[in-house]
Amino acid sequence: MNVSLVSLWLPILASGVVVFMASSLIWMVVNYHNSDWQELPDEDTARMALKSAAPGKYSIPYAATAAERKSAEWQEKFKEGPAAILTILPHGSLAMGKQMVQWIIYCLAISFLVAYVASVTVSAGADYLNVFRIAGTVAVLAYAGAAPMRSIWFGQPWSATAKDVLDGVIYGFLTAGVFGWLWP
Repeated sequence: MNVSLVSLWLPILASGVVVFMASSLIWMVVNYHNSDWQELPDEDTARMALKSAAPGKYSIPYAATAAERKSAEWQEKFKEGPAAILTILPHGSLAMGKQMVQWIIYCLAISFLVAYVASVTVSAGADYLNVFRIAGTVAVLAYAGAAPMRSIWFGQPWSATAKDVLDGVIYGFLTAGVFGWLWP
C-alpha cells in the first residue's frame, strides 16, 4: 500500500531541519571547508580592479560565443592566463539571512522529493532499513550528485568537491535516518 505525501509532513519537515542544523555545524564549528579558498596574490589590486563589477558570474578571458573562443586573440589570452571563473557577490554587509532562508527551502524541497519517491516505492509499515535505503539513495543523489560537475567543468579543486560530496552523504544519511524513524 502506497503512503500518502500528506502523511509524510513530519519526516519532510524534521529531515529538512536536521540537515539545516547539521550543515550549520559543519560550516560554523567543524570548519573543514575553510581550506577550499585561497588568497589572491595582491588582493587589494584585484579588489580595486573588480570594484565596479556588478554582482554576477564572470569568466576571464571572456567570450560570448564558441566562435569567439576559437579566435586567435581569445586562444592567446587563455594560453597566457590567468583563466578564471569568478562570482562577484553583492557589496555590503555579510547578511546571511537570505541565504539561510533559501537553504532551508532547498532542504525542505529535497525532503519533499525524497518523500515523493519513498511514498510510491515503500509500503506503509516498512521496516527502518527499507525506508533508509530508498530515502538515503534519493537524498544522497540530491545533495551530492551534482558536486563533481564543479570540478569537471569549472575547475574547482577536487579536494573541495570531495568535501561537498561528503557533506551531501552526511545530509543524505541524516534525511534517510529521519524518514526511517518517522515512517508511518
